[in-house]
Amino acid sequence: MELTTGAILRRITETPLSVSAHKLATLILDGIAWKDGYNGLDRGTAAFTLGHLAERMGVSRQHLSLLLGELAASALALVRWKPNGRFAPWLFRFGAVDNLAPEADVVSATDDTSLSRDSKNKMMFAGKIEVGGTSNVHRTPWAAMIKAAKAALPCWNVDTQVIWDAFRTFNRAKGKDEVPAGYLLGFMRKWRTAGVAPARAEPEPALDAANAEVAALIRHAPVKNWRFHERDLQRIIGLEAYDERVRAIQARLRVNRFAAALAVHGGAARAGEIAGC
Repeated sequence: MELTTGAILRRITETPLSVSAHKLATLILDGIAWKDGYNGLDRGTAAFTLGHLAERMGVSRQHLSLLLGELAASALALVRWKPNGRFAPWLFRFGAVDNLAPEADVVSATDDTSLSRDSKNKMMFAGKIEVGGTSNVHRTPWAAMIKAAKAALPCWNVDTQVIWDAFRTFNRAKGKDEVPAGYLLGFMRKWRTAGVAPARAEPEPALDAANAEVAALIRHAPVKNWRFHERDLQRIIGLEAYDERVRAIQARLRVNRFAAALAVHGGAARAGEIAGC
């Protein structure tokens, strides 16, 4: 049978649950991705932080844990896991969804499929992105999309502007002036977090300052033939000193190695160690 909102909603209403657990189940259902890749999620999966769910439910975190346990023990078999680190959003899936029987009272009618085929549930990264366009992501239509999509991706705790700057720098270095919008989602999915200092549950204002600093450094980085400038700087200061600078930027500003390397190049260009852009 075809997985639809109607089929899962029917299963929720048919499952004996407390009123609060029913409400929680429908909230999770509302956040489910109905197309692979939407918001970076697999089909049938939703992403929430426990704080956000508790706020939406109007209950304490302790009470929320009890409700989640009730859903997990019920016929809905709610499962949750956290693949992107301690402070990343939880991913949720109704285990019963994978075992829905094709009985007549469970299978969705034809008119139920509209919910899972509605355009708002389809891949949102469509069209073309001008790599050489505006540097301020908040003046583009992509800011809201990046913010929504990163929730369940490795870059969930990275500032939207930093993602935008790194994406533009990466493609400009490849000599591309325009790329399909889907490249942006792919870039976010492959975001590297190795070597990055653990993120805090509640980012402090200093995080915004750090993101602004790395973005400012990257803007000074030579983006044409950046590998050449990398080797040039390594020759000038030594490979060990170069790696130490990159690690220091990663630890201090909590960015991936690629962004840290570009920030190091920008700092070196600003200091006159290598030619600027």
